Amino acid sequence: MPLPKEEYIPNLSYDSVIFGFSGEKLKILVLEYHNMKTFALPGGFVKVDEPLDDAVKRGLSERTGLDEIYLEQFHTFGSMERFSPAVMKKILEEQGEFEENHWILGRFITVAYYALINYDNVIPKPDDLSDSIEWYDYEQLPKMMMDHNEIVEKALEHLRTNLDQKLLSFNLLPERFTMKDLKMVYDAILGETQNRANFQRKMLGLNILERHEKLYSGGSHKAPFLYSFKKRN
Repeated sequence: MPLPKEEYIPNLSYDSVIFGFSGEKLKILVLEYHNMKTFALPGGFVKVDEPLDDAVKRGLSERTGLDEIYLEQFHTFGSMERFSPAVMKKILEEQGEFEENHWILGRFITVAYYALINYDNVIPKPDDLSDSIEWYDYEQLPKMMMDHNEIVEKALEHLRTNLDQKLLSFNLLPERFTMKDLKMVYDAILGETQNRANFQRKMLGLNILERHEKLYSGGSHKAPFLYSFKKRN
């Protein structure tokens, strides 16, 4: 029997909003239970001998194959809408693991995190209960179980707050990028197009970028400089 009760803290879970950037669109990883046509955020449970942050990092590594991930806890969700034993019962039945009074059928308080990762570095892997996991455009997210859509909106709200200060921890871009690449990340996260000249002036004024050689592509247009984030002391 997977997830034996004695190994996990009862009534406590975590859910992760995993943001990726495709070069144009802000993406989010979503699990699917095919036979139920039910969607959910990647989440999991905390072992009795495991720190909460370590449990979340473990779950993210299992789903993405990545270890170095920017991770931030942003909210705890505990409304009665989270109590949905019928949905969890169906998930267990589809996996052939259902039993009466299973501990997963109880009410769970969930601690929510968001992660920022490089979309190109990930081969998503589903967990033991779901059938698949795929990237979805933020604008085209499916309706998810319980309060998971609300969790996404809250995560994006927190990501947008103090975005400049979070830049150094970004995993959304390759090590070197153009100013246009960086602007496209901002546009996708903020949901609006930034003025190009003002954006470049602002980024350079933050003193967090290191400029490198120009990116020559063989075309006749003006070659842009490549940038990287300055290393933290």
